[in-house]
Amino acid sequence: MRLVDWLDKGASLGPEAPCLTMDGKGLSYAEVQKLTHRVARGLNASGITPGKHVAILSGNDPVAFACVFAISRAAAVWCPINPRNEAAENAYVLDNFDCAALFFHSKFAELVAALRKDLPKLEQLVCLDAGQPFAPSLDEWLAGVADVPFAATPVSDLAMLPGTGGTTGHPKGVMLTNRNLEAMTALTLMGYPFEGRPVYLAMAPLTHAAGVLAFPIMAHGGEIVIMPYPDVGEFLALAAHHRATHTFLPPTLIYMLLDHPALAATDLSAMQCFWYGAAPISPARLEEAIGKLGPVMAQLFGQTEAPMMISMMAPQDHFNPDGSIARHRLSSAGKPGPLVQVAILDAEGNMLARGERGEIVVRGSLVMDGYYRNPDATAEATLNGWHRTGDIGYLDSDNFLYIVDRARDMIITGGFNVYSAEVEAALLAHPAVQDGAVFGMPDDKWGERVCAVVQLRTGQRASADEIMAHVKAAIGSVKAPKELEIRDDLPRSKVGKVLKREIRAQRLSSIIRDEP
Repeated sequence: MRLVDWLDKGASLGPEAPCLTMDGKGLSYAEVQKLTHRVARGLNASGITPGKHVAILSGNDPVAFACVFAISRAAAVWCPINPRNEAAENAYVLDNFDCAALFFHSKFAELVAALRKDLPKLEQLVCLDAGQPFAPSLDEWLAGVADVPFAATPVSDLAMLPGTGGTTGHPKGVMLTNRNLEAMTALTLMGYPFEGRPVYLAMAPLTHAAGVLAFPIMAHGGEIVIMPYPDVGEFLALAAHHRATHTFLPPTLIYMLLDHPALAATDLSAMQCFWYGAAPISPARLEEAIGKLGPVMAQLFGQTEAPMMISMMAPQDHFNPDGSIARHRLSSAGKPGPLVQVAILDAEGNMLARGERGEIVVRGSLVMDGYYRNPDATAEATLNGWHRTGDIGYLDSDNFLYIVDRARDMIITGGFNVYSAEVEAALLAHPAVQDGAVFGMPDDKWGERVCAVVQLRTGQRASADEIMAHVKAAIGSVKAPKELEIRDDLPRSKVGKVLKREIRAQRLSSIIRDEP
């Protein structure tokens, strides 16, 4: 299955059924198919031959997302460009990922105009919604192009070239094949509930997890309701109006949802599967979500290099056989999927026993083909034939995977290993804490000391000493923060993750400035 085959599969189940909807306006499967045939022809006529790389720079937009399938139909490679990236990062991606064409929304026209002189590899620029002095609009570019079926022969199985998060150094291009994305989609369809024709509400960026989760929805001929910008109140209104059955949100937005005053009165009875992932979730807030949203919470764990479904926790896995909440399991990332192998290795590549902590590794058809034009990084991410995730964790006796930290985020204090994720979970269990980050700082006596920065929930009050005492009572004095700062807000990545390395760098720089 190529990416475009998921669209065509959905169309075969009902061409007039709604496919992409936004602001009350919808495109049927047949309309999206016709548009993709025209755009694929346009690419071909512009010299974008099979195998070339085509980027999309846009917020959540149905026409932009339709172009993903047009790129596949033209046998080209989709390069998603995150609109929240800094300009320099996007310029780096466009150039180093060898993008030959760029579709962009007019809100980014000024940025594209400034960048294009330094991007000689770009052969074609098309503005999705309005013509620019340097680029035609999509309608202008497609003038006279027929919507009769078009098909190109792929030169390889490469389907998608996303960039890694870029929080340290330049983003690396992750070579995802149609086989990778087929495995991801198959795992999704195997592991989570899908009854009837699904309705997927996409508030998270389609350049990220929200986009690839649309493929299994299309396999069932479902409707994708697109939100152009994140708004928790609007999310609730649309979920009720469209009778949404599936959605995905990162934990930060779930916390905001749980605190929203409209939640209690919103009818979410159609929801079958509320995915969460992309960052660790507080077990206490997850239990709250189960109580307020229903028995629909569904975890997924993956990374760009092995998308979405390394391990999965379906709604029923959140409960014991007697129907009570499986509190002991709420901190897990679920079970490894049936189409992947997961193991725990030590630093020398030896496999560890159940319950022992080491690096989580994975292999199977979910794993990328490597980093684009970066064999050294590809080799570094490989150990004895396994892909190294960079996460520290363990498998329990029931084969549930627990992630205890990123390898680079582990704190060593007084000879003890302290996993920042465990301390963060204890912080988030405090009823006044909305979000937080834990990291190590240099210490003359202990090597590193545990430090934390937190953001409080709206309307809540708590002192730093009170929160530190709560954590100490929960996990002991060695792991408890020795310093804790309360802030009004925390720096976050483009997908809502708290940037603990940025916070730590700020603290380090302030120490250096204060030194005599």
